Amino acid sequence: MLNQDLLHLMNQRVRYISKNLNESLQQHGLYNSQWSILYYLYKHGTKTQKEIMNYFHVNAPTITRTVKRMEENGWIIRVAGDDRRERYIELTREAREKYKEIENTVSKHEEKILFNLSEQEKEILFELLQKIE
Repeated sequence: MLNQDLLHLMNQRVRYISKNLNESLQQHGLYNSQWSILYYLYKHGTKTQKEIMNYFHVNAPTITRTVKRMEENGWIIRVAGDDRRERYIELTREAREKYKEIENTVSKHEEKILFNLSEQEKEILFELLQKIE
């Protein structure tokens, strides 16, 4: 029973965090899923759609929809790879310029969410979450 309760609580907390992050990101015209890709590309550079899909453990249609929306909104561009079927995804200049402002919004959200945890508790939580597969 503890496993069910624990995973249910984790799922509820993730939904709460995502909902609140979506509300914070509205001012930038982004959703949590788009911010995650923006963050990933900013930290790791240009990636293929498949690399993004594998990193986030989601299926192709989910990434395709999100990337398409991000491209339409000027956050990313798709660049052809060596293979005709392969497309690289990279941030636009505008996305790179706005990144720090968006990151600031996300940081405020994170501070609000983690306010009740000490630094030691945050470290413990981080270590525990890394053990879950």
